[in-house]
Amino acid sequence: MLCHLHISNFAIVRALEIDWAGGMSTITGETGAGKSIAIDALALCLGERADAAVVRPGADKADIVATFDISALPAARDFLQQQDLLMGNECIVRRVVSNEGRSRGYINGVQVPAQQLKQLGQYLLSIHGQHAHQLLLKADYQRQLLDAYVANSELQQQCRQSYRYWQQLQQEHQALQHSQQQRDAQRQLLEYQVAELDQFAPQADEFSGLEAEHSRLTHGNTLLSQSQQCLQQLYDDDEQSIYRALSQVSYQLEQLQALDPALAGIQQMLSDALLQTEEASRELRRYADKVELDPERLAEVDERLAQWLNLARKHQIANEQLAERHQQLAAELAELTGSEQRLTELELAIQQASRQYQQAAAALTAARQQAASELSELISKNMHELSMANARFAINVSTLPLEQASANGLDLISFEVSTNPGQPLQALSKVASGGELSRISLAVQVILADKVTTPTLIFDEVDVGISGPVAAGVGRLLRQLGQSTQIICVTHLPQVASQGHQQLFVEKYTDGIATETRMRQLSDDERIQEIARLLAGENISANALANARELLCTPAV
Repeated sequence: MLCHLHISNFAIVRALEIDWAGGMSTITGETGAGKSIAIDALALCLGERADAAVVRPGADKADIVATFDISALPAARDFLQQQDLLMGNECIVRRVVSNEGRSRGYINGVQVPAQQLKQLGQYLLSIHGQHAHQLLLKADYQRQLLDAYVANSELQQQCRQSYRYWQQLQQEHQALQHSQQQRDAQRQLLEYQVAELDQFAPQADEFSGLEAEHSRLTHGNTLLSQSQQCLQQLYDDDEQSIYRALSQVSYQLEQLQALDPALAGIQQMLSDALLQTEEASRELRRYADKVELDPERLAEVDERLAQWLNLARKHQIANEQLAERHQQLAAELAELTGSEQRLTELELAIQQASRQYQQAAAALTAARQQAASELSELISKNMHELSMANARFAINVSTLPLEQASANGLDLISFEVSTNPGQPLQALSKVASGGELSRISLAVQVILADKVTTPTLIFDEVDVGISGPVAAGVGRLLRQLGQSTQIICVTHLPQVASQGHQQLFVEKYTDGIATETRMRQLSDDERIQEIARLLAGENISANALANARELLCTPAV
């Protein structure tokens, strides 16, 4: 509920403080006095677009602060909790606009973007302007109103979730089908490449081994002859081998060591060299014994190396990467094969998701049809109270084909009305006039206020174009609506103004240089004077005062 509004330097308002009460508050005043200025300020405070034109001439900024009691508004509390802005049961919203057009918004003292103000605003109040009833002609709005009366968010959520899942599967299936030809061509190439590499079967680290073996086989004769020659020089030549020469020198130093012990270290090194030479000779002999002259094996290795180099060149990779490339291509082929399996799985999943969606939509349809019957009867009853005694109202819920499915179900909601006896029910847009639409919209609001948690409702001259008994009926319904939610109504009709639990008066002052608008709450005596003015104009007669007293003493509720 809106509790307090502070306006400073906004348009023609210099300073304004308004305390708001529950129930129905009416705002009246002379034409052009600025009756809607508080509503405009509230809209700006709650995120509407701001510019320098809203700042009072000569001021550096406009400042608007609105205080709300949110103890009975769970949606607003949840939003603030999610944004870490909740501070008890009170919410203070502020908007400051500079004379340069820059603006800042605050929620409970924390600066926030205008978009966040607008998001919060939908949970705090709803403004119905003179043309708001035109929304009633829109199919989406009609569905929203019926769903609000259904008041089963779980059914609606199930329908939305099942639809989104169904669509997600269809999109994935379409994407896979769209790339089918490309995948087929790619798969054929991969099948050829993988089959070729499967047949060749390259192994990791095989290439370096092949290169080494090929070198050994190619130079087998050289390796064998020269290793044998080295062995002869190192050990096997009894006359001139290196081992024999080292042995002789070692022996001589051993003899000389007796004469000078300083030669012991040198003699030890020669002894170690003899051991190393003998060990090297044994290893060289074993190597020479293993050297093979195998032309057939050389031909095999030479052929495999040639194939290896050819495949690596074909795939444009380094020779050492062929085995890795083989595994990569095999994985890609397996993935493409998996895509074919996924298509089959998706087709089955889409059928199941479609069935689940249709079941959820059918449950929502049943709830809507039941609610449509009840709501049609209630709206018709309220229309009768608004001087539409012969009117009939009906909500038609028809089922759409599956091809027109949406997240909101398979229903086409149509509000239909007959305003005259014998006239068939037809769509609102074909039958109802502007005034009738306004009354129907009000009838719907009164009914839904008992079904849903409604924020503060502001009606900005929605009673334009009606008078007499109709105006009285509008006033009674607005007062009835005020029993369950806070109503603020800008009006020029005494029948409506008199139904308010309290009444505020807007007046405009000027000193010839500047103009200023003020708003104040009227006392009981002042209300009589104002209602009489609305009835009779500026020349208030005794009869007008009597009529005003009668209106104020006989509220509908």
